[in-house]
Amino acid sequence: MKMKKLRIEFEETVALVNNFTEPVPADILLKLYAYYKIANANFDNPGSKTPLINAFKANALFQAKNMSKKKAMQSYIDLVAKELK
Repeated sequence: MKMKKLRIEFEETVALVNNFTEPVPADILLKLYAYYKIANANFDNPGSKTPLINAFKANALFQAKNMSKKKAMQSYIDLVAKELK
């Protein structure tokens, strides 16, 4: 898939997740978090006031650290299609 088309599909999928009203399992949220951060090359601190949540987020990011931006976007889209649609 071309990068521009992938980026558009990724942004649409992110919007879908942001508007999702049903509870999402924590393990899915952590994977989505890691894929999103890699896809946007944003490696700032997780920013939660809860150290345990920050640790889980850091761990999720660490597990996906060797992924390319393109692979992260596709993984995000695929995970949402599988788990939330």
